Amino acid sequence: MTEQTQTETRPEPTAPDTTEAAPTGAVPTEPALTEAAPTEAALTASVEAASVEAAPVEAAPAPVPVPKKSRRPLLWGIARWTAALLVCGGVGTGAAMGITAMERTEVPGLATESDGRWEYPELALPALPDGAPRPFSDGNEAEIHHADLRKLLLPAPAGATVDPKLDGGWAGLDAYLAELKPEDRPELKAFLTDSALRHVAARGWTMPDGSTTRIHLLRFSSVAFSEAYKDELISDVFRGERLPVGVEASEMDTFHQGIDVPDVSFYSYKEKEPYGPAQTRWTFVQAGDTFGVVTQTRKGGTLAVPFEQTVALQAQLLG
Repeated sequence: MTEQTQTETRPEPTAPDTTEAAPTGAVPTEPALTEAAPTEAALTASVEAASVEAAPVEAAPAPVPVPKKSRRPLLWGIARWTAALLVCGGVGTGAAMGITAMERTEVPGLATESDGRWEYPELALPALPDGAPRPFSDGNEAEIHHADLRKLLLPAPAGATVDPKLDGGWAGLDAYLAELKPEDRPELKAFLTDSALRHVAARGWTMPDGSTTRIHLLRFSSVAFSEAYKDELISDVFRGERLPVGVEASEMDTFHQGIDVPDVSFYSYKEKEPYGPAQTRWTFVQAGDTFGVVTQTRKGGTLAVPFEQTVALQAQLLG
């Protein structure tokens, strides 16, 4: 027995009947309507829907521009800051110029303490006799200082108490030999007498800190005699002899290597530690026919800076 497949035909849905029912027993002459007539609102909605589906998609509308804020407040702000910067810059520049024009010791907070140098008066070379050459000029083979030897002595610095016995005038040979030990004086006196020593000038002073300085200038008749005495003393000091009073042992001091005075030679020494209550430094300054000795003594130890300053200035007067 075969099954037969029947295609079931479903009736299409019909719109609900909105017509009034015919009176009972009457036979309708026309079939009933299956779809109600659309209303005007429905037609309008259908047309709009169709137009929406059929119309192409349009680009999104351009954004409405937002009114720009006025730039005037910004410009005024920039102008105010610029003016403020210019004022500050002007004040800073003026302050910098004022500071650079001041001495360092006058700037608050930047004042530099003294490095220990003494305040000497302004130095000047003494006048020469008419026609006399300088000691190291051409034609002055003997390297003679024609200026007054006393005028070549370094003046005392500010605050110093000058030694009345060594006031910058002429000093006898014995005044110079008093710097050496008593046992060395007779032999050196004989040597100097035979060396045609012409003059001795000296100046001494004491500073408030107790530093005592003596400067002796010995003028010979020529550079040959001056150098001979210098060589004699250097040899003696090297052997530990001819030392200043109170000095038992010495050592070389090289501070003078920083002093550059043409035609002037330096030979520096200091008392070796341990020393007694006071320490002594001394330097031989050889300049042509003149031999100088700068000696400084101070309780507790000599101060290097003022001693080096004193030697340099004295050398400049002799150079």
